[in-house]
Amino acid sequence: MSEPSGPRARKPFLYVVVCAAGVARDVDILLAAAQDAGWDVGVVATPQGLGFLDTAAVETRTGHPIRSAWRSPGGPRPFPDPDAIVVAPATFNTVNKWAAGIADTLALGILCEAYGQGVPTAVLPAVNSFLAQHPAYVESLARLRGMGVRISGSTPHTPTSGDTADFPWEEALELLAPGRSARS
Repeated sequence: MSEPSGPRARKPFLYVVVCAAGVARDVDILLAAAQDAGWDVGVVATPQGLGFLDTAAVETRTGHPIRSAWRSPGGPRPFPDPDAIVVAPATFNTVNKWAAGIADTLALGILCEAYGQGVPTAVLPAVNSFLAQHPAYVESLARLRGMGVRISGSTPHTPTSGDTADFPWEEALELLAPGRSARS
């Protein structure tokens, strides 16, 4: 990870990976909480997740462009290396691909590399109760926990509810707290 330079150390940098789930529209709750806690924040959206965000509002809030695609070779790095990562909301597809080591998007590539870099990573799944029962998903969560990923224990929502009021945004930073371990 990058070392701070100059007389002032930089703030720790948090990547927030946003996937395509209805609750993504409320990601500002997490961004504000992270900034209040002293983080500099950059958003990485999955290609489908990008459509769920108010790009201008997110970029104004963070002061950084939303990343969704790889940069050109030799191009400038828009973010410093992450000090931590939160995946919220994390979809069924992203959880399963990540656990399988599939890095076919920038977001998944970052998540797969984070394991090798030892970057603390927290996940707030947004998966309905039917998908949450799928054996691949259960195995993927177990694999991610085995990799040290800290996963929210919140209950999956009902498939038809569309209710996003109870999404546990505040738990993301709690999961990253020092000494906190992965839980079910």
